[in-house]
Amino acid sequence: MKDDTKIINPLQYPSWNDLLITTPGHSFFHSSNWASVLSESYHYTPRYFVVVQREKLIALIPFMEVDSMVTGKRGVSLPFTDYCNPIMADQTAFDDVMASLISYGKKVGWKYFELRTEYPLQREITPSSSFYGHTLDISHDEGTIFSLFRDSTKRNIRKAAKEGVAITITRSLDAVSEFYRLHCMRRKDHGLPPQPYLWFRKIYDHVIAKNHGFVALASYSGIWIAGAVYCHFGDQIFYKYGASDKRYRHLRANNLVMWEAMRWCRKEGCTRFSFGRTEHGNKGLLQYKHGWGAREFPLYYYRYDLKRDAFIRHDELILGLHSEIFRKMPVPLLKIAGAILYRHMG
Repeated sequence: MKDDTKIINPLQYPSWNDLLITTPGHSFFHSSNWASVLSESYHYTPRYFVVVQREKLIALIPFMEVDSMVTGKRGVSLPFTDYCNPIMADQTAFDDVMASLISYGKKVGWKYFELRTEYPLQREITPSSSFYGHTLDISHDEGTIFSLFRDSTKRNIRKAAKEGVAITITRSLDAVSEFYRLHCMRRKDHGLPPQPYLWFRKIYDHVIAKNHGFVALASYSGIWIAGAVYCHFGDQIFYKYGASDKRYRHLRANNLVMWEAMRWCRKEGCTRFSFGRTEHGNKGLLQYKHGWGAREFPLYYYRYDLKRDAFIRHDELILGLHSEIFRKMPVPLLKIAGAILYRHMG
């Protein structure tokens, strides 16, 4: 391992977030808050490869070590994270950290490691898979931001407000529980098990309760019908989860949730709003995000096979029949499935 590359645990590193916030290229997902959520929810072990010189962060590739009897032992940067860019002063720093990373992975028996970034590594390296990301500049006044939206998005926001949908932005645990109820309903509709409640409880404990996130809930006639969970760090805000009751879809509450969240974040000093990742084939979600006037960019996932000493392609698992089975499951069984499966999927 290179002498200047160290492996640290940000949960045990004094003032990690203070060091991070002064480093260009940082994001919420590099923070110790997110590391705490991943570590405590699924018992992943933080392995953050860093170079620190004169109390400045020169290089960082954060990993969680996933050790699963089902899917093997590996390093992921980072599980359940849309993207987490490596932070590097220059190509030399990147090469040094990569050499240390490969050496460490082989030593401890990783099958592979995975990087998730918005920046391509090198032209000759083929990503294992790719997605789209979307961000919106919310540093302008509200009128300018609103003018960027597609006409249909503007109409949906106005319709929800006219119909009497009300938005509550809060950091309460009750709001997290209410969102989780909606989340379970939505995951069932999509033929997927929900993440365990513990995951959202840890997001509350380490993100929302620490003023690095919030829940936006939409109500109609006294009933919670839609909501979203957001995480923020510095001037960036990340839309992490959204859910709604399909019986009230005609009210377009999700549009009003997003707009009111943007307005709130702008007042709090945020300037960049991230909509997260989207699969290439998810035309409906892509159309929804395009409606906000967001900048679209590619996301690259790279998988390095440590036995073959090469970056490899990875075909995503196609749920198919599994989705139909999950749709027919009652929510209590879906929760059990999620509690069992997600740790191995990181």
